[in-house]
Amino acid sequence: MTPNDILFGREGGVATVTLNRPQALNAFTLGMYRRFAPMLREWADDPEIHAVLIRGAGERAFCAGGDVRAIAEAGRGISGDPALTSSFFWEEYELIRHIHRYPKPYVAIIDGITMGGGAGVSVNGAWRIATERTMLAMPETGIGLFPDVGATRFLNLAPGQVGRYLALTGARLGPADARYCGFATHFVPRELVAQLVAALGDMTWRKGEERAQIEAALAACAADPGEPPLALRRAAIDRSFAPDTVEAVLDALARETSAGGSDGEWAAQTRAGLLTKSPTSLKVTLRQLIVGQGHDIEAALALEYRLTQHFMLGHDFYEGVRAALIDKDQRPNWQPATLAEVSEAMVDGYFAPLLGKKELIFN
Repeated sequence: MTPNDILFGREGGVATVTLNRPQALNAFTLGMYRRFAPMLREWADDPEIHAVLIRGAGERAFCAGGDVRAIAEAGRGISGDPALTSSFFWEEYELIRHIHRYPKPYVAIIDGITMGGGAGVSVNGAWRIATERTMLAMPETGIGLFPDVGATRFLNLAPGQVGRYLALTGARLGPADARYCGFATHFVPRELVAQLVAALGDMTWRKGEERAQIEAALAACAADPGEPPLALRRAAIDRSFAPDTVEAVLDALARETSAGGSDGEWAAQTRAGLLTKSPTSLKVTLRQLIVGQGHDIEAALALEYRLTQHFMLGHDFYEGVRAALIDKDQRPNWQPATLAEVSEAMVDGYFAPLLGKKELIFN
C-alpha cells in the first residue's frame, strides 16, 4: 500500500476516514487496516472527537471488499507473505469488532459499490447512509468463500429468509432494499451528502447528546428511497429459502418456477445462478447461518475466522479468485463439482476447531 491509500482528517469534532483506492474500488489491504485500527483507538480517547465518519473516494464505490487476490496469491506462494491468509482476517475482524462496539458515533456513507469488507466496516457500525448509487452485496459464494465480516450476525437479522437468499446468491441490493434489510439506517440523496457532512463538521457538540444531534442532522437530509423490491418478492423468498439444505432450496425454487408468473421467472433465474456457485461454499454458508442464529458480533467473527482458515486449506477459494479476478474467464472449476459430492462430514470439517492454530477470541 501507499500512505495515501487511506486518508485521515478532521472536520470540527468529526474524525474522517477516506478509503482512497478508487482504481481498486477502494478495496482494503492489510496495510490499510493496520493504519485504521490505531486511529480508531486514538479517537476513542480524544475528548475533542465526538464522531467518526467514513466514506470512499471516487465515483464508483464505497468499498468493494478486501484484497482477496493478494490473499490468494500469498496462500499459493505466488507473492507476498504466506501468513497473510491468517493475519488479514484476524486483523480485519478485530477492527470490525471495534467498529461495532465503538464508544462514539460512527457514520458510514455507503455511496456506490459496497461488498464484503466494505459491508464489514459499515453495516457493523451505528449509522449507515445509503444513496441512490448504493449497491450492496455479499458475493462470496461466487469466489469459493462464504459471507464473513460479521455477516453471520447481520444477515440473520434480515427479515424472513432474506438473509439466506442474499448469502447464497450474492444478490445485489439498491438503497431501498438495503434499508429494508437493516443494512442501511438512512437514505440520503447523493446531492445532499455534502450538506450532511458539513452539518456534522459544523456541529456544536453537547456531551451526552451526540447521538440525538446526529439523528437530527440526518432527519434534515434523509428521504424516502421508495418501495423495496425485496418486500414484493418476500413471500417467494421465504418459501424457497426456508429449507435447511441447499438441495431442498433448489427443489423449492424448481416448484416456484413451475408456478409461473413473475415469481416463477425470478425463481428460475435464482436457481440457475445458484448452480454456478461453489457447491462447498453453498453448503458451508447455509450451515453457517443456521448455527449462527443469535450470535453476537464476537461469536460471529470467531466462527467466521475458523471458517476462513479451513477455506484457506481448500481448493475453491483459490480457483474462484483465479476465475473472477486473475484470469477473469468466469469459468471456475469447483472441486467438488456438485452438491452431491459435498458430504455432511466434509461440511462438518469446516466447523471443526483449528488444530495447531490460534482461534480468534476477544478479550
